[in-house]
Amino acid sequence: MKFKYDVIVVGAGHAGCEAAHASAKLGSQTLLITMDMHKIAQMSCNPAMGGIAKGQIVREIDALGGQSGIITDKTAIQFRMLNRSKGPAMWSPRSQSDRQKFSELWRNTLENTDNLFIWQDVVNELIIKENKIEGVKTGMGVTFEARSVILTTGTFMNGLIHIGKTQIKGGRISEPMSTGITEQLVNLGFTAGRMKTGTPVRIDGRTIDFSLTDEQKGENDFHKFSYLDYPHRALKQLSCRILYTNEEVHECLRSGLKESPLYNGQIQSVGPRYCPSIETKIVTFADKTQHQLFLEPEGETTQEYYLNGFSSSLPLDIQLKALQKIPAFKNIQIYRPGYAIEYDYFDPTQLYHNLETKQIKNLFFAGQINGTTGYEEAAGQGIIAGINAHLKSHGEGEFTLKRNEAYIGVLIDDLVTKGVDEPYRMFTSRAEFRMLLRQDDADMRLTEKSYKIGLVEKNRYELLLEKKEEINKIINTTKNIILKPEKINAALEVLKTTPIKQPTKLISLLTRPQITIENIKNHIPDLAQQIEKIPNRKEEITEASEIIIKYSGYIEREKLIAEKASRLENIKIKGKFEYNNIQSLSTEARQKLNKIQPETIAQASRIPGVSPNDINVLLVLLGR
Repeated sequence: MKFKYDVIVVGAGHAGCEAAHASAKLGSQTLLITMDMHKIAQMSCNPAMGGIAKGQIVREIDALGGQSGIITDKTAIQFRMLNRSKGPAMWSPRSQSDRQKFSELWRNTLENTDNLFIWQDVVNELIIKENKIEGVKTGMGVTFEARSVILTTGTFMNGLIHIGKTQIKGGRISEPMSTGITEQLVNLGFTAGRMKTGTPVRIDGRTIDFSLTDEQKGENDFHKFSYLDYPHRALKQLSCRILYTNEEVHECLRSGLKESPLYNGQIQSVGPRYCPSIETKIVTFADKTQHQLFLEPEGETTQEYYLNGFSSSLPLDIQLKALQKIPAFKNIQIYRPGYAIEYDYFDPTQLYHNLETKQIKNLFFAGQINGTTGYEEAAGQGIIAGINAHLKSHGEGEFTLKRNEAYIGVLIDDLVTKGVDEPYRMFTSRAEFRMLLRQDDADMRLTEKSYKIGLVEKNRYELLLEKKEEINKIINTTKNIILKPEKINAALEVLKTTPIKQPTKLISLLTRPQITIENIKNHIPDLAQQIEKIPNRKEEITEASEIIIKYSGYIEREKLIAEKASRLENIKIKGKFEYNNIQSLSTEARQKLNKIQPETIAQASRIPGVSPNDINVLLVLLGR
């Protein structure tokens, strides 16, 4: 067996899978080490990918040549585009997956990726010499050497599970924790902390009265995650169900609060504010008489259901009693209770934007080890870490994304610049350039970048060029078609929009909210003919064209703002200042700047505690 690799990835969760796949596809001899080969890309919490802003990240991963979008599409049992009532900057794809098939397909993908090898074991020591990583040692006593190492340890480092007063050492239910790495890195000067996350009860679907729930069906249009052109939704499509808690449920939960690890001092770490436990909800929102819950199927054939909105670490008997107060769960049987888990993470301000650690060369962190929560955030970090571990191990440059280029860029910049004081979750509100970071155009933003470094293959790049060409044809067609009132006003009245009084370009009419390419094309033969000529992905290309037409003003304005902001991104300051010696800076600014060591003026301006006045001081000093 070979014991020397270019890149070693520790952990086969969503970050680890994307990291290992990326580095291997780029040509690095890559070893993926996982505790259990049957749990690769395990959906530890809900069986879904995407959601608000998270869906944009999955599409960006796909545009970069990652696998999360493809595997989600092929294992989907329900797909929905969220936020349709809002503008396209807010549209976010989300898909339920068959949990078991998702994991199986990821394993199959990795096992059949050239240059990628898998070893089942636990890593409990890093080999570090002269502040540079050189490999890892495992629980079996095996030493693996590598030029670069990526840690994607998820919730496994010193993981501790809580179910009431019961505490179980583990990284997931019925799975062992890992030890050694945190202690080693802390001794080397790293700052570590503890965070908490949780997961709900899993329910036997045969004991649910579905007649007492509201059905939530999926959508079956052309939307999917991957930009590749292939059939999707091959599996049986299933519905989710909506139901609610009630006062009886809340009263039962309140009776158990004294035994709750969250409220009796047993859990000291911070949990995700935006995905609170049910016990946190009834305390924080004491005036609410009900909370919405979602029953989500775990797979195409299983009876297992995930109860979204009911995360809990309460004792088993309290969880059961509370659930039985919900009419649909009168006769409930469960597979396992909800639980909370505490785990180690490292302050992400100890990283560069390429996710390499500042203290140890060629050591990269990705995923929950950086204080994030969510499969999508982990996978987004994973693909960037995988690319950069490959580049670093071959003495090449780095690959990073800016805030105006990708949600992944926003995510990583937030982590390394601001740090975290609670599990980080991506939202559209975190991005200042939402119109530029839409889910429909991730390929237009990122595929060429990834093609240049060799991760995106030629066929995908050619699909991008074809899409760009067809979009330009549609937009030019709408610019060249001039409509006369007598020819189009009847159609406009049917569409309940104001008739025109003089000849008008079609592109102007398409800016009206009532008019779409789809509902107007049959009245305009030249437009219908142009769309009919599109060889592939007609709906996707038509929708992308329409978004550009309708929102061109907003898009152009945001581009101008982004260009102005990028001027500060181009002003490099790393290594130019001894911040502790600049007395005209505030004390807090000196401390923060010295800790973060920002690369640019723009990054410095985003550090909490660094004021506009501090930035002006630095600009003045640069001028001198």
